[in-house]
Amino acid sequence: MFTMSILGLKKKQPKTFKVKVSTMDAEMEFSCEVKWKGKDLFDLVCRTIGLRETWFFGLRYTVKDTYAWLKPDKRVLDQEVPKDSPITFHFLAKFFPEKVEDELVQEITQHLFFLQVKKQILDEEIFCSPEASVLLASYAVQAKYGDYDPNFHKPGFLAQDELLPKRVLMQYQMTPDMWEEKITAWYAEHRNITRDEAEMEYLKIAQDLEMYGVSYFSITQNKRDTELLLGVDAQGLHIYSPNNKLSPNKSFPWSGIRNISYSEKEFTIKPLDKKKEVFKFYSSQLRVNKLILQLCIGNHDLFMRRRKVDSIEVQQMKAQAKEEKARKKVERQILAREKQMREEAERAKEDMERRLFQLQDEARMANEALLRSEETADLLAEKAQIAEEEAKLLAHKAAEAEQERQRLEVTPWRLSFSIHVLYFVAFRLKEADHLKQDLNEAKDAERKAKQKLLEITKSTYPVMFPPPPTGPESPDTTLDMGSMSVRMDFKDSDMKRLSMEIERERLEYMEKSKHLQDQLKELKSEIESLKLEEQQQAGLYSLRSYLSK
Repeated sequence: MFTMSILGLKKKQPKTFKVKVSTMDAEMEFSCEVKWKGKDLFDLVCRTIGLRETWFFGLRYTVKDTYAWLKPDKRVLDQEVPKDSPITFHFLAKFFPEKVEDELVQEITQHLFFLQVKKQILDEEIFCSPEASVLLASYAVQAKYGDYDPNFHKPGFLAQDELLPKRVLMQYQMTPDMWEEKITAWYAEHRNITRDEAEMEYLKIAQDLEMYGVSYFSITQNKRDTELLLGVDAQGLHIYSPNNKLSPNKSFPWSGIRNISYSEKEFTIKPLDKKKEVFKFYSSQLRVNKLILQLCIGNHDLFMRRRKVDSIEVQQMKAQAKEEKARKKVERQILAREKQMREEAERAKEDMERRLFQLQDEARMANEALLRSEETADLLAEKAQIAEEEAKLLAHKAAEAEQERQRLEVTPWRLSFSIHVLYFVAFRLKEADHLKQDLNEAKDAERKAKQKLLEITKSTYPVMFPPPPTGPESPDTTLDMGSMSVRMDFKDSDMKRLSMEIERERLEYMEKSKHLQDQLKELKSEIESLKLEEQQQAGLYSLRSYLSK
């Protein structure tokens, strides 16, 4: 009994199953109880990602060749979910707002819509013109990379990003670099736009595209199987041709629909205006018919909800979102100021570093200039010393040149004087030669006269000369007539004549000899006076040279 009571107290562990939920930017795995309904799993996912605007979203799964949405009021395992483990669900937007800027409150809601719409455009589920594609791509780049910075966002930084539909890329013969250049040109203009603002701008442009938020289904209008397309969106129901999803042939806005009835394969749209014709169409697939009915009910409910006053929950969310936006705006402003101050500080730092580098360069250049100036100073000092020595040498040479000049100034005079003296001496020497010649001639004449007298005396009267004297002969030989003992008997006239001639020649000789002696004395005195004058001139020249130094 005791053992059984203990076993009865134990609670039976609930069985669980694994699910994997993929959002647009994450994957999550949960362990779910078998009794959980679709709402339990959906609420768990919403709590996990922090989503409060749950009415736009649902859990979609694939079944055979179509898809279905998990029903909230039915157990998960009782629905036609895949039997895989884990069971895969996709958390996606099931309904789309009419105006994203008015209805999307939370940032997470906006972000999930942005990612889903972007994927639909890139997968060409939503048609987009090339111009709009480039503009949308620029906002997507702004949301991902922030403000454009040419120093950071170098060419080729978008090479790994999928930004444009393949149809647009194939439509024009443009290289990836050319597309990147076009996108970057728009991207550069979105400066100071936050990620949330860029995503909202993306959605505001996308919601104006014809295929935005429209779910298409193949239908037939009658039993003859005229193929058409049914489009369900936030505005109402639209009927399209099979080859044209952009322009509907007929539209039924939710405000003009009174009732939609469904009976197996037949749908009936009853307009609010009873005068208008009821529109019927057919769909052959039961699952598709259920899906169409779900979308019609959900979009109509949201349409009516938008026309009512917001619930307390929505009002609180909008107030919180408004406060959050205001707070983030203040934070962005503070961040912008801090960023501006940081940029200014960085610029100032860069300026200071640049100035520092400049000053360092200037200091280095000044140091090099100083070294060069010191070398130049040393060189100049050496040159100055050499110049001083050269100046001394030049001064010495100048003094020598001055002396030479002064000497040369005196030399012509001395040369002239010497030439004059030479001429004078030559003249005197010549004159002395003449006198010597005359003296020699007089001596010869005297000798001839004596010889002639002897010849005369020898021829007429023999003369007996006494023997020559034993003593030295007198330098001037004279005829001593008184010493002779020879008796001569001359004629008086001849003797007188001879005596007179001899006396005359002797007087002339004596006169010339005296004259020559006088001239020699005069020449000697003149030479002495010239030497004295030359010595005086040399002394004066030496004095001038000494004074010039």
